[in-house]
Amino acid sequence: MSEVSDRLLVSLEGGVKRITFNNPARRNSVDFETMRRLTETIKESFEDETRVIVITGAGDSFCAGADLQAGLSGARDVTTDLREVINPGVLAMRSLPKPIIARVHGHAAGIGCNYALAADIIVASDQAFFSQAFIKIGLMPDGGGTYFLPRLVGYNKAFELMALGDPVPAQQAFEMGMLNRVVPAGELDATVDAMAERLASAPAIALAKIKAGLANGLQSDLASALEFEAAGQGECFRSADFIEGVAAFLQKRKAVFTGK
Repeated sequence: MSEVSDRLLVSLEGGVKRITFNNPARRNSVDFETMRRLTETIKESFEDETRVIVITGAGDSFCAGADLQAGLSGARDVTTDLREVINPGVLAMRSLPKPIIARVHGHAAGIGCNYALAADIIVASDQAFFSQAFIKIGLMPDGGGTYFLPRLVGYNKAFELMALGDPVPAQQAFEMGMLNRVVPAGELDATVDAMAERLASAPAIALAKIKAGLANGLQSDLASALEFEAAGQGECFRSADFIEGVAAFLQKRKAVFTGK
């Protein structure tokens, strides 16, 4: 594992890049330098050997939000920080043509919650909590919360969660539609590792087109979505992975995809 900074650990092995918030004494709360490093690490994943990303936290929490002891004050130009540091990272997470898994245990609050929501898959332990805690310190959500949450749970529930800021247990969050899976804490690593391995060995071009197609579909009408699918399917059809997939199906064996 390499240290991108002392508060963000990154490793890449077998196509799986693991990004770990590393401030366990403060439940992995993040300062702007950590958020900047996260953005850079996500952007690097466009070009390196990453096939899938797993984002998690060290110790007993995912990320408890911004580090309020890191020099944050009303005098800071937070609008510029958001525009230049946080927003590019969230946009990169969603535009990255590779899947991102949020492995959540303990607290995912504030920007930590919204980093999790920006992932493509969220797997949480039954000891996880999710909170739009911004209201408790006089702030509105950022990091894409006002975009992601109402699309998952609806306007009224999103307003309630943001206006009250109460922590939501993982099982309740799952029942609302915020998460993909909730598993016992002792099964979290095995579940995430199996999913990451499966995605890392999947046809990369098809995964990229699925992710892009869903992003396009959120913003388009049916005719535009159908056209996007037609163009994307053409690229998949011409890929070596499609040829391998068909051959494996006909030969009744497991396909070995190369991402080409």
